[in-house]
Amino acid sequence: MPLLEKTVGELLEDKASAHPEHEAFVYPELGIRKTYREFDSLTDAAAKGFMSLGIQKGEHVAIWADNKPEWLISQFATAKMGAVLVTVNTNYQARELEYLLKQSDATTLILAEEYKGTSYVDILKQICPELGHSGKGKLYSPNLPHLKNIIILNDRNESSMYTWKEIMEEGKRITSEQLKQRKLSLSHKDVINMQYTSGTTGFPKGVMLSHYNIVNNGNQVADAMKLTEDDRLCIPVPFFHCFGCVLGTMAAVSKGSTMVILEQFEPVAVMRAVQDEQCTALHGVPTMFIAELNHPDFSDFKFPHLRTGIMAGSTCPMEVMKKVIHKMGASEITIAYGQTESSPVITQTTTDDPIERRVGSVGRAHPNVEVKVIDPATSEEVQALVPGELCTRGYLVMEGYYKNKEATFAAIDEEGWLHTGDIAVMDEEGYVEITGRIKDMIIRGGENIYPREVEEFLYTHGDVLDVQVIGVPDEKYGEELMAWVILKEGRELSKEELKTFCHGEISRHKIPKYIEFVSEYPMTASGKIQKYILRENALHLIQNQT
Repeated sequence: MPLLEKTVGELLEDKASAHPEHEAFVYPELGIRKTYREFDSLTDAAAKGFMSLGIQKGEHVAIWADNKPEWLISQFATAKMGAVLVTVNTNYQARELEYLLKQSDATTLILAEEYKGTSYVDILKQICPELGHSGKGKLYSPNLPHLKNIIILNDRNESSMYTWKEIMEEGKRITSEQLKQRKLSLSHKDVINMQYTSGTTGFPKGVMLSHYNIVNNGNQVADAMKLTEDDRLCIPVPFFHCFGCVLGTMAAVSKGSTMVILEQFEPVAVMRAVQDEQCTALHGVPTMFIAELNHPDFSDFKFPHLRTGIMAGSTCPMEVMKKVIHKMGASEITIAYGQTESSPVITQTTTDDPIERRVGSVGRAHPNVEVKVIDPATSEEVQALVPGELCTRGYLVMEGYYKNKEATFAAIDEEGWLHTGDIAVMDEEGYVEITGRIKDMIIRGGENIYPREVEEFLYTHGDVLDVQVIGVPDEKYGEELMAWVILKEGRELSKEELKTFCHGEISRHKIPKYIEFVSEYPMTASGKIQKYILRENALHLIQNQT
C-alpha cells in the first residue's frame, strides 16, 4: 500500500474538490452543518487570519479548548499556512499550562473562555499578569517571552485578546496568492503537530509529528474500519489527544466521511447523536462505552446504522467489547493500539477479523509498519507467544521530542525502532495482545504477573462493572496484587466473596490480596486511567490499615 505524500491541507483540498457538497462536519448540539467546500473555505480564511498576525511557517500555535468548531478549523488552517499546532490538555491548571507554553516556545495561544466551570482566562492571567495591560498582539511577559498573541473563543471585545471573529476579519488583508505561496513552501515531511505526553513519569514531553505521520496514520486507521464518504463518524473523544485529531478528524477527512462532533463527552448526548445523525461509526475509550451501555436510558435509543468505530486509549475489556458488538450493533467495531510517539496507531483489528480476534487482541501491524517483540533485558527478539517489549518502526515514528534529544535517543534506537514500554505477546499470525506496561508488571515472589490477565477474569463476575489491578509493596513477596473495583449500580459484593470467586479459577498467587471498592477512577482528560495515582492511594490505605 503506497504512502501518501500530502500535507494535511492538501488532503482536505482533495476531498473538497471531489465531494464539494458532501457534509464534512456536524455539531448536533450547536446546530452547525458544513459541507467539504465550506470547510475548505473556512480553513483558508482562518489560515489567512493566522498569517495576518505575522505567524510564520514553523511557529508554534497552542490551542486550549474542548472540541469546538474553531479547534477543528484551526487544525487544518495551521496546517495550510505551516504553523505547528500544539495541543493543550483541557484539564491543565496554571503550573501545567505554564510549563507547556514555556517548553513549546508557543507564540500564539487560542483558548476557550472556560471549561467545566474553570476560567481559562483567570488561569492565563495567573501565569501572565501582563495580559491585563497589553495590546492585542503586543503581549510581552518575562515569564513567557515567546508568547505574543492571544485568541479567545468568544464574541466579546477584549482589549488584550483577539476574538475569533477579528482573526477571520484580519485575514481578509492576506491575498489568496500569499496563502498559495505559503502552501507551496510546505513539505509533507514538515512537523505540523505537537502533542504532550501525559507526564505520568517526569515532565510531559512534546511529541513532534509531521504531515506524513498523521495523514498516513489517519488514512490507514480509516482503511481498517473500511470508512468511505458514506460513513458518518461520531467523535466524542477530545481533539487535544491523538484519538480525536488523528483517529477522528484525520481518518474521516482521508475518506471524505462526515464528522459528527460533540464538544464534550456525555453519554446521553453521544447516544442521541449516533441515533439522530444515523452514525455508522463511533469512537470511544472503554470507560465511555461502559458509561453508555450502563446508562439507565440506554434502551431508549436505537442505533440501526452503527457498524464500526474504534475502542482504544486503554485496555479494552473483552466483556465490554462483546456488549458493544451485540447490544449497540457495532458488529465491525475495531480495537486500535499505539501511543502518541507512533502517530499514534501501530496495530489495529479490522472489520474482517473474526470476533475472537477483535475481542482478544489489538490486531496486527498496519501496512508499512514493522513490529517486533524483544526481551527488555537483552534487546533480542523473542519467539512467538513469549512476552516482551513491543517495538515499532516505519513512517509512523515521531520526529522526536521537542528540545529533548536525550529522551528521543532513549525512545528511538539507532536502527529506528521506537521502544513503546508496553509488554506484548505476538502469535504466529502477527496478532498482538498487550498485557500491560513494563512498569505495571507485578513481580510477586519471583513470578511475573500481568494485570490484564487478572482484570479480564474479574470482569467475568456478574456484579463487576470495571476493575483495575496494580502491584503494591510487600515485605514477604516483594509485591502483592490489589484490585480496585467498580460495581454495577445497585449491586453489593464483599471482598471475601470476590476472593472466593477466584479460588479454583486462577492461580492462588494471582488472587488479589487487597480489594477496594470505588465509584470512579482517577482519569486523564483523554479517558486514560491513571494507575500511578491508584498506587499512591493504595499505599496510603495499606499504611493506615497496618
